[in-house]
Amino acid sequence: MSETTPTLLYLVPTPIGNLEDITLRAIRILGEVDLVLAEDTRTSGRLLQHLELKKPLLSYHLHNEHQQVPRLLERLAKGEVMALVSDAGTPGISDPGFLLVRECLARGFKVECLPGATALVPALLKSGFGAERFTFEGFLPVKKGRQTRLQELVPETRTMIFYESPHRIVKTLEQLAEVLGPERLASVSRELTKLFEETVTAPLAELAKNFAARPSIKGEIVLVVQGRPYERPAKATRYKKYDNDDQTDDDDAE
Repeated sequence: MSETTPTLLYLVPTPIGNLEDITLRAIRILGEVDLVLAEDTRTSGRLLQHLELKKPLLSYHLHNEHQQVPRLLERLAKGEVMALVSDAGTPGISDPGFLLVRECLARGFKVECLPGATALVPALLKSGFGAERFTFEGFLPVKKGRQTRLQELVPETRTMIFYESPHRIVKTLEQLAEVLGPERLASVSRELTKLFEETVTAPLAELAKNFAARPSIKGEIVLVVQGRPYERPAKATRYKKYDNDDQTDDDDAE
């Protein structure tokens, strides 16, 4: 695939709250493509209206992507240029997109991903836990496999980032407190970039009580949990070999 090969599919990040958080390039691409693939056409329609763009919209989401991909590939093969967007943030991160990208690449269709808004980065930086090494866990399993996943996180030394829904955040905080320890520091960011943006940092058990006491919890949530303290193995002293030799000599003498 050469640099002159035309791009057929663009992954275009959209604002996670504040409509100003969209790049000039994203606006240009949305204005140039033949079709916009949207997780929710009503949400994306409002964004396009705000940007004063008129483009055909096609529904592409978790429940129809397997049916849509073969049809889209046929249209892409004929030269149609498409932009894939999610309701908020970068498509493909805990949102549909992977399947279409994989199949496009397998057929030699050029795919470009624009940089832009995503909720995990500001939540990570606002936590103050350090961004040198981190792991993005997305949404925890709702039922099957949830406890297994939680146990897998026990030895994790990197900062952990989760997406969570408002009605499950208390349960998740309580379970993490039980598995990782009630004093493990964590940060809950809610309504990022919006008018009532909030970030609360405290031990897991304290956070669970905080949110459990609220009459209601609104907005998408990013949960950041501090990793397990790294325990360095004890270093052998430079004289250990000789200490062992001296012990052997003493035993032989007896």
